[in-house]
Amino acid sequence: MPKIKTNSGAKKRFALTGTGKIKRKHAFHSHILTKKTKKQKRNLVHTGLVHSANEGSVKELLCMK
Repeated sequence: MPKIKTNSGAKKRFALTGTGKIKRKHAFHSHILTKKTKKQKRNLVHTGLVHSANEGSVKELLCMK
């Protein structure tokens, strides 16, 4: 039986925390930054957590189930 491959797009976008939650980056911080306020850009820098409703599908892409 062959090994299951991890989705390479998902492994670049998500990371695990020590408690097993999944970290993610915010969208809208890569381009067209001139029209966004300093506050908006500053708040997009911080990482967030994947919502519990989506956690199962992300774990499936990362071959964690």
